[in-house]
Amino acid sequence: MAKEKKVQQITDMDVDFAQWFTDVVTKAELIDYAGVKGFFILRPYAFAIWENIQSILDKRFKDLGHENVSMPVLIPESLLQKEKDHVEGFAPEVAWVTHGGSEELSERLCVRPTSETLFCDHWSHVLRSWRDLPMLYNQWCSVVRWEKTTRPFLRGREFHWQEGHTLHATREEAEFETQQMLNVYADFCENSLAMPVIKGQKTEKEKFAGAVATYTVECMMHDKKALQGGTSHYFGDGFARAFNIQFTDKDNKLAYPHQTSWGMSTRIIGGIIMTHGDNSGLVLPPKIAPIQVMVIPIAMHKEGVLEKAAELVSRLKVAGIRVKSDVSDQSPGWKFAEYEMKGIPLRIEIGPKDIEAGQCMAVRRDNGEKIPVSLDSLEKRIPELLEEVHQGLYLKAKKNLTENTRPAKTVEEVKSIIAEKGGFVKTMWCRDLECEMKMKEQAGVTSRCMPFEQETIADTCVCCGKPADTMVIWGVAY
Repeated sequence: MAKEKKVQQITDMDVDFAQWFTDVVTKAELIDYAGVKGFFILRPYAFAIWENIQSILDKRFKDLGHENVSMPVLIPESLLQKEKDHVEGFAPEVAWVTHGGSEELSERLCVRPTSETLFCDHWSHVLRSWRDLPMLYNQWCSVVRWEKTTRPFLRGREFHWQEGHTLHATREEAEFETQQMLNVYADFCENSLAMPVIKGQKTEKEKFAGAVATYTVECMMHDKKALQGGTSHYFGDGFARAFNIQFTDKDNKLAYPHQTSWGMSTRIIGGIIMTHGDNSGLVLPPKIAPIQVMVIPIAMHKEGVLEKAAELVSRLKVAGIRVKSDVSDQSPGWKFAEYEMKGIPLRIEIGPKDIEAGQCMAVRRDNGEKIPVSLDSLEKRIPELLEEVHQGLYLKAKKNLTENTRPAKTVEEVKSIIAEKGGFVKTMWCRDLECEMKMKEQAGVTSRCMPFEQETIADTCVCCGKPADTMVIWGVAY
């Protein structure tokens, strides 16, 4: 008899969260390490998650009028230099191409860390009249940033993302676009990923290089650290002036358009893992899970069991569910543990006694609850259970965010909260950069955002004691 394959064990998340994360992404077969340090291979299961994320977002973008384009992977150094703040912000992370074949290039080429300069150069060639506006573009691609410290999904030297880039005739239209796309990300996180968010504006120190304003959705992970889920930037007409992008307006006068940029990357997969995962492995939100339901036949050697399992798979596929069945010779216990590791939202068990009773047994991944489901109501009940899994994940994550966001009035209070409990701390701030830097030095936190939903914690700045009317969320971030 062949020796049974063992399910991979993972580190307890409360003992070593970083090692738990590494165990999950490798043993759940999400990533492999590439031959170049800091680069990662997305294995089929991880890329299927990304494809589902891409599918949902792409439809949202297109419903709002955006079109997909493809820009080159290389940027001439002279082009990158045109926007001073932008190039300074990305200079430490840029990878350069200096040779083509055996010949040294006359100008260095940057492997794109982001594509603002490429879009601007293109627009300077094609924009003519106000009738051409708005230009609503998006591209799905990978970018390279030469990070010093790397981790799968969270900080790789190459990562996949979408980057939206739009041009508008007026500031008002561009600002509307910026907020609209931030709301798309917030809605996607909450209603597709079961991840509650805090929406707000980044400080001047934390905003995107070259932006007038950057807006963010901030998420809290299981270990109470912050993860930036997605960002949306308003550029004003600064890039347009740097790249001489002009159009003839309705008054037949030359004007500069206003620009936006917004993006979400494969980093969000790391966020999904760290928000919902547990000591059995992944826990995937149903809407982006590659397999939503795994059917496990019990006592496969008994007459009619395999046929009934196949029937359930067929019926659920017709109902629009992403479903598979495991009819391998592994034991049911091995299969249960394996698919818990893979984070599949629902497991359906079907055996002779179930068939006789006209039911199957559904097991929720989020809480382990076992629910008998009548075979007659299969197509109705399974989608309901998937929605219940989503709601269960969201409420658990929301509880973590709410219970671990605390007010503070002094730097000492912030230090104490972070040291003893972690999480987010909300304080008042005078908007002075010096105070923001001191918070990092003295309390070990960075500003996550100035939330749209403002509160009055005190009358004075947490750091300097001067009058303050802006509330900031602080935290330790990935």
